[in-house]
Amino acid sequence: MIDLHSHTNKSDGTDSPRELVNKAISKGVSLLGLTDHDTTSGWQEAVQSLRGSISLALGSEISCLTTDGISVHMLGLLFDGQNKEMQIMLEETRDGRLPRMRKMIEKMRAAGIDISMQDIEAVLPIGATLGRPHLADALVNKGVIKSRDEAFQGMLNNDSVFYVSHAAPTPEEAIRMIRKAGGVAVIAHPFASLRGQILGAKDFAALVEAGLQGIEVDHRDQNSDERAMLRVIAKELDLVITGASDYHGSGKLNSLGESTTAPDQWEKLESLADQRRVVGV
Repeated sequence: MIDLHSHTNKSDGTDSPRELVNKAISKGVSLLGLTDHDTTSGWQEAVQSLRGSISLALGSEISCLTTDGISVHMLGLLFDGQNKEMQIMLEETRDGRLPRMRKMIEKMRAAGIDISMQDIEAVLPIGATLGRPHLADALVNKGVIKSRDEAFQGMLNNDSVFYVSHAAPTPEEAIRMIRKAGGVAVIAHPFASLRGQILGAKDFAALVEAGLQGIEVDHRDQNSDERAMLRVIAKELDLVITGASDYHGSGKLNSLGESTTAPDQWEKLESLADQRRVVGV
């Protein structure tokens, strides 16, 4: 079972890297993609936790913005974690998250919602990449909403009046950096319309020109029609088709292994990296 998209408490998941690996083993996952938002800080602990037959495809989910302000997430897998330019890009993206969070809090407080930066810090794991899920957790604790899922379908949606974008690379810039660092670039859940504005079919050609190699097709936030359309796009553009859980622990409903990548598609994707970087025991 191949699940190429998951998160730990180094970004907005609730499991430590060790707990994530243990859960993946118990679920029968043979290859797990560790893709925390804009960071590689969970890699070492995850690798140290390996046992048995499970392997890791280390990576990161990079937060991007198109030139017209659409939020896009790019999965970089199998890149060189020591690449300085990649780490600088990830750091700069993380740095833009704090002022963004403060602006979102200001908007909520102006609307009469009782929330503060201290409330978010109370739910933020040490060393985690700050993100909207932590704001959601704080709102749950305050009784404003019931769950993260409710938050992202409403007040934290990309189209919400409370949404604020942050400094981020364009999808094309992220793709080029992933490729330059030797990795493979897969666009995550591109048709997840419940999250807000999404790309159109015509937008993929420019991403392929920049070096895009795969599309995350099978994902719970994309319905059957959206998945079918993405399969057509992938076939027309000769892109690898992936599927993944986008597991976040107890913060979201997603379960490890609920969507997976076919072995032949993974073999094709892995072959596109500049060297073999899958980590096993």
